Parts: sequence; structure tokens; C-alpha cells
Amino acid sequence: MKIFARSTLALGISLALVSAANAADFADMDPVTLRLAHVVNEQDGFHIAATKFEELVEERTDGKVDIEIYPNATLGDERTLLEGMQIGTVDMGVITNGPVANFVEEMAVFELPFLFPSPEAAYEVLDGPIGQELLDKLSEVNLKGMAYAERGFRNLTNSERAVNSPEDLDGLRIRVMENPVYTDTFRELGANAIPMAWTEALTAMQQGTIDGQENPVNVIHSFNLDETQNYMTLSRHTYAPAIFVMGMPAWNQLPEQAQEVLLEAAQEAAEHERQVNAEMESEQLQALRDAGMEINDDPDMEAFQAAVAPVYEKYGEQFGDYLPRIQEALK
Repeated sequence: MKIFARSTLALGISLALVSAANAADFADMDPVTLRLAHVVNEQDGFHIAATKFEELVEERTDGKVDIEIYPNATLGDERTLLEGMQIGTVDMGVITNGPVANFVEEMAVFELPFLFPSPEAAYEVLDGPIGQELLDKLSEVNLKGMAYAERGFRNLTNSERAVNSPEDLDGLRIRVMENPVYTDTFRELGANAIPMAWTEALTAMQQGTIDGQENPVNVIHSFNLDETQNYMTLSRHTYAPAIFVMGMPAWNQLPEQAQEVLLEAAQEAAEHERQVNAEMESEQLQALRDAGMEINDDPDMEAFQAAVAPVYEKYGEQFGDYLPRIQEALK
């Protein structure tokens, strides 16, 4: 533990020295404004990550790189944002892993149900060689993967009944992200899985055309889902990363020293968001309870895990050697 603490301190000092040197390097750089978009509100972890990133980048480039944040899907849903990054109409964003996996299929390996036993286990894989390899693969589709923030462990909510085991999900209309792993996971659990964009899901819950959804506690809290959802199950069925991602058209216009600052800032902002999420979760759960939501924090996890075995059989080989490598790294 002491070795880790010393190495972390040394890294912090070296980054500070690099950053100090960088500020002077930007004297001759033409100012650049980058539009960073996300689809959630200003109380959400994505916005916390984005604002920390903005602060770090503007400080370290002496204001030469200006970050403008567009929250609340003002520039489009996540697929639209990624497509915009590819062609240069959007510069960058904090994007949930699920939609990113529609562009690089192997990214979806992280979202196999019950893969990661804890946030720390996920961070070790994401911040290590496997995670970096997958970020690098985004360049094949004209995107630059920068760092893994998080959406977090996802949990089930619904408006109809308490859910303790897969049998309780039978027939419930559950919104899932537009990603086949999520769709198949919830179909195996017995739900009527309905893929749709988050902005549409909010309206569908209010209108009662879907019964529920699955998301981390911070999303359930920040979007006041207790107003339409009476029940939550702390299923923690999937750990969902989120990605600081940039379009190659925007990335390629930056000088190398600015690229280095952006990569450093993205990693630090991601780690900041993870820490804030962890600190806030217990308070958010209590607030949801106080608002009247019934929360099951001890569902039948063995039954849930057994029910999703076919998802591993279907997708395991699709991700090449990534799944066995992750499982080995988690041992």
C-alpha cells in the first residue's frame, strides 16, 4: 500500500511539472474552442466529469483551448453525437459505453452482465492495457478514445411491482440502451426489453408506455425517476463505463502538446467523477427512499446470474480474446 501511495504521489508531482511546463508552451498557439456534448442534466456525473475536464484543460493551456459544454442532449442523442464527431460537426463528448459499442463492437464486452464484481475491479481493467487497446480501436472509425469515466453499476426500476428475482420481471416493458447485449440480457431475465434513446425513455415513462428502465443510482436520482418509478432493485447487473471521446477531425487540428493536455485532463476528470459518484450514492439512495421509492437492496443475485448464462454463450466469442483476458485479469 505504501508503494502505491508513493508512486501515486510521484505521478501527481510529475503531472504537475508537466502541466506547469505546458502552460508556457501555449503562448504562440491560436485559440481553439471545443464543443463537448452529453445527453444528461447538470446534476449528473457526466456533467461533473465534463466541468472538471473544462477546468483542467483551460488552466493547463492558459485558456488557449476553450471547452464549451452542451448538456441535456441539446446537440442530439448519443448516436447522433458520435456521428457528428466523425464528420466534425461535434468536437467531443462524454458518451455512455453502450452507444459507443455500436461503432466498435468489442467495447460491449465491458457490459456483459455481472462481469465486474466491484468498481475497483472495473477500474483496474479499464485503466490498464485492455482498456487502452479498446480506446485505440476507436481510431478505426474516426474517433479518438481518451479515457473511461463511468455511468456506473446499473440497477432496475419499474412502476408496477417489487422485483426480487427474474420471475418478477415477466412481461414488464423495460427500456434498455440501444445495444444488443442489454437487449438480450433483459430478454433472458424475462422482461420485454425495449431499446430506445434516453430522451425518448423519459417521455415514455411519464406516459406509461414503458414500465421501467435500468440505470445507475446517480441517474435515477438526478432525473427524479421516483416520480414515475415506484420500485428499485439494486441488481447491479452491469457496470457501464462512459467514454471521453473526440472526433478525429477535431483531434487532428490540435498541436501535440494540446493533445497531451486533453488526454491527461480526461483521465483526471474521469477519476474525479468516479470518486464523486461513490461519495454521493448512499445519500442519493436515502433521498429516493425519502421520496417514497421502495428499494430492494438484497435481491436473489444467484437467480439473476444464472438466468443470463445464455448471454455469455451468445456473445463470448464475438469479442475475440477480450472476455477471457478480462476474466483472467479479474482473478
